[in-house]
Amino acid sequence: MRLKRKFDAGQFAILAEMEPPKGVDIAGMVNNATRVKGRVDAFVVPEMSNAVMRMSSLGGSMILQQKGLETVMQVCCRDRNRIALQADLLAASACGINNVMAVTGEDPSYGDHHQARSVYDIDLLELIRAIIALQDGKDMAGIELAGAPEFLVGATVDAGAPGKSPELVLEEMNQKIDAGAQFFITPPLFDLSAIEPFLRRVDLQQVKIIPTVLLLKSVGMARYIARNVANVYIPDALIDRIQKSPDKARECTQVASGMVSTLKRNGFSGVYVATIGWEDKLPEILEGLKG
Repeated sequence: MRLKRKFDAGQFAILAEMEPPKGVDIAGMVNNATRVKGRVDAFVVPEMSNAVMRMSSLGGSMILQQKGLETVMQVCCRDRNRIALQADLLAASACGINNVMAVTGEDPSYGDHHQARSVYDIDLLELIRAIIALQDGKDMAGIELAGAPEFLVGATVDAGAPGKSPELVLEEMNQKIDAGAQFFITPPLFDLSAIEPFLRRVDLQQVKIIPTVLLLKSVGMARYIARNVANVYIPDALIDRIQKSPDKARECTQVASGMVSTLKRNGFSGVYVATIGWEDKLPEILEGLKG
């Protein structure tokens, strides 16, 4: 459990998103992950992010684990009832997957199967409590297990989200801590000032906060997020910087790389690099951390 050892030692951890394929061709996923083996502590495998159907997080995580790559399996309230969620968690543990991240999941209306019905049999706090119960040797029905799993449990926190009070964000995070969450991934962060009101209320030595560094792909993408994504703040100056660059794709990569280094200098427990299809850019983004 490389990730847990990093957290326990107070060392900066690198997490990277590794999206499973929409199909069975795993070559791209495996090759991109292998290229940064040893530089990334764990690969977060999304569970059908944006409600787009693709290989499950459990399947993708198992494949990467078989290649000697540590993973964080997402467990999503949207698609499975409590029986199936617990069954997947037991299977994950038996396959050597020791890190999980509980997420609510986007509504199917955002994805590619608009007729799909959401499940939401249990909410996020209930899911985290269910994971802890399994570790204590019992399922949600109170029946004893033949061997209990052991997980490092993560969740999300809306730190830095514009328009959301830091007091409310802190209250929601503390509820997840009480339920059993051990580390937290934030929405994409492009400016430290956006998260400062939250940080004034949190001891980074006590709570594992992992900001997301999102790789922008274009000026248009940056503008769209700034205007339409409620929980993300992108400064106008950053958009102007990309706009003025003669090589905009490279500038986007440099923005992400610089943010990773900034977060390391500012006492966070780690960083989560999300490249949304540009996983081949991971080596360049992590270049600034050498040495």
